[in-house]
Amino acid sequence: MSAAQQTIHVGGEWRPAVSGATRDIIDPADASVFAVVAEGDVADTDDAVAAARAAFDDGSWPRKPVAERAGLLRRVATLLERDREKIGALESQDAGKTLEEGRVDVDCVRDAFRYFADLVMNESGGRVVDAGTEEVHSVVVHEPVGVCALITPWNYPLLQASWKIAPALAAGNTFVIKPSEITPLTTVALIGLLMEAGLPQGVANLVTGAGATVGARLAEHPDVDLVSFTGGLSSGTKVARAAADTVKKVALELGGKNPNVVFADACATDEGFDTAVDQALNAAFIHSGQVCSAGSRLIVEESLRDRFVTELARRAERIRLGRGTDPGAECGPLVSGQQLAKTEDFVASAIAEGAVLRAGGERPEGPGYFYRPTVLDRCDRRMRVVREEVFGPVLTVETFRTEEEAVTLANDTEYGLAGAVWTADAGRARRVAGRLRHGTVWINDFHPYLPQAEWGGFGKSGIGRELGPTGLAEYREAKHIYQNLAPRPVRWFAG
Repeated sequence: MSAAQQTIHVGGEWRPAVSGATRDIIDPADASVFAVVAEGDVADTDDAVAAARAAFDDGSWPRKPVAERAGLLRRVATLLERDREKIGALESQDAGKTLEEGRVDVDCVRDAFRYFADLVMNESGGRVVDAGTEEVHSVVVHEPVGVCALITPWNYPLLQASWKIAPALAAGNTFVIKPSEITPLTTVALIGLLMEAGLPQGVANLVTGAGATVGARLAEHPDVDLVSFTGGLSSGTKVARAAADTVKKVALELGGKNPNVVFADACATDEGFDTAVDQALNAAFIHSGQVCSAGSRLIVEESLRDRFVTELARRAERIRLGRGTDPGAECGPLVSGQQLAKTEDFVASAIAEGAVLRAGGERPEGPGYFYRPTVLDRCDRRMRVVREEVFGPVLTVETFRTEEEAVTLANDTEYGLAGAVWTADAGRARRVAGRLRHGTVWINDFHPYLPQAEWGGFGKSGIGRELGPTGLAEYREAKHIYQNLAPRPVRWFAG
C-alpha cells in the first residue's frame, strides 16, 4: 500500500482503508488521475470516532490550559505560512481554482487559526451571575461539546475545514473530519500540520470516503456529540434527520441564491459604473461560480439594464479560462464532469423558459471540465435557474423599478446566505441592507468576509453560524455553577 493511499488518520496514525479500497482523484483541468486516496467506510468511521471519544474522555487536550491550546493554533498558522506555495498549488489542482485563489485560501486559513487563538486567550474565566446575595457565588462557564463530526464541501475544502477545526480545537474538543471525496487532499495536508504542531494523538481524526457512507455514519453515530456540515440542501437535511435520533448538536451551512442589487445612482459616474460591473463579474464568476455566496442573481434597476448588461456580457466573454497554474488564467474548470453537466442543464432549461443568452453558454474545445462564464438576461422568478443554486459560472439578470420592488425580489428566495446593494444614497443603503433577509449583506462590495464576524444564513441556508464569537460558541456547552457559601437547613419539610 503506497503512502499516498494511507489518507485515513486514526488515533495519531496514518493508514489505508480497512477494506483496502481506494479512490482516484481527478484533475478537473484535464480529467486525468493525479492522486489516489483511501476510500473509507463505516468500519473506518467507527474506529475514528472511538479514537476521538477516548481522546476526549481520557486524554489531555480538553483539560489543557487555554494558553497551550492557543499556542498550538498559532504554530499551525506559522506552518501554513511556511507551506503556502505547496498547499496553495495543491488546492488549485484539486479544486480547479486559480493558483492565486489557492494562495489566498491558505492565507485565510492561517488567519482563522490566529483569530480563534486570540479569541480564547482574551476571554475571562466565566460570566459571574448576580444571585442577589453575598452568600452565593454563581458563574456560567463554557466547556467543550465533546466529539465533533466535521463534514466539509468540495469547493473550499481547506478553508471550510479551518472554519470548523480551529474553533473546535480552541474550545477543547476532539474531532473526526470527512472532507469531500472529490477534493480531500489539502485536508490531509492540514491534519499533517496539526500533528507536526504537536496536537496529541487521537484529537484529530480523518476519514476519506463517500458522504453516503462515512458522512451518514458520522451523523447518526451515538458517540458523536456535534455534527457540523457544509454542503448542499438535500444532503444537509439528511444529516439533520440522522442526527435527530441521538439529539446531538447540529450546525448546517447549506448554500444560497444570492442577490446583487444595483441601483442606477451607483453608476452615475464612469468610475461608479466600472466598479459595479467589475464587482458583478467577481460576485458571479470567482472560482467559476462554485461559491456558496456567489452573486448569481443580478437585480439591476430597469433604466440601467441595457447599458449595464451589455458591458457585463462584453467583459464576461473576455474572461480567460485555463488551468490554475497557467499564466494569465482568470477562471478555472468546474470541479467534475457531473458539475459541468449540471451547469449545462441549467442553462438549457433557462433558455427554454425564455431567458436571453448574452454571453457564454457553452463549453470550450479541449480537455477538462471548463464552461464559459454565462450571462442570462430577461430572467424572472419562475425560472429554475433563478430559484435553484447552480454552483457554476452562470449569472441571471432581473430588473426592478422601485426600492420596494428591489427588496421584494432580493428576498424572494428560500435561501438567505448573502446579498449586496449598490447605491450612492447612504440612507437607501442602510434601509435596503436592514430589510434584506440574508446572513451577510455587503454595501457597495461583494465577497469579503472577516474571521471575527459571524458567517451563516437565514431560511434554508442553514442553522447556526461559523466564525466570530458565535462560531466558537457552536463548539461549547454552557454550564451554570451555583455555589452556596453559607449552607444551612431549608426546613421545607417538618421532619
